[in-house]
Amino acid sequence: MKSPTFLEGIVIALISSFIGSIGYLALSTIVPDGVVIRLLISSFTGVYLLYLLSRSKDRIGRVSVLALWSILTLFLWLFWPSFTLFIVLNLIAIWLVRSMYFYASLFSSFADLALTGFSIAIAFWAAMNTDSLFLTIWCFFLCQALFVFIPHSLKLQKTTINDAAKFNRAYQTAEAAVRKLSTYQ
Repeated sequence: MKSPTFLEGIVIALISSFIGSIGYLALSTIVPDGVVIRLLISSFTGVYLLYLLSRSKDRIGRVSVLALWSILTLFLWLFWPSFTLFIVLNLIAIWLVRSMYFYASLFSSFADLALTGFSIAIAFWAAMNTDSLFLTIWCFFLCQALFVFIPHSLKLQKTTINDAAKFNRAYQTAEAAVRKLSTYQ
């Protein structure tokens, strides 16, 4: 599978912004605003999870993840929690999928959680300051696109540091051996 890229994230942000804006305009004439926003959030979460799963190298558990997300979404629509809880639970679903499928360390997972929190904060800021659904969705998904820069695991970086240290020791040993050979006569 092809790994996700930042450019793909930008394209997803742009497409989502257009679809969200058009969908809101079309549906808000026949359905109350709260229902339309929740429908958009559920739809975007589902499609984004499908995108993440399609870009994951791991193939195990995809059906289970989609089944659990479907149950969560059904639960949210049946019990109609507060708008904040509705958003938070959808964000947790995105964070959990990325944590399970794209990271091997707890630090990376927490960095993604921080990115998710930052993304929703930026989206709320955009909503409050611009009153534009397009910019709100754009800001959220643009920040979400940054997850590709979070390292998969810290072990890779530690291994690189250990390899560099081993190389330096080997280099110094070789240099000392060359010095001994050049001064030996």
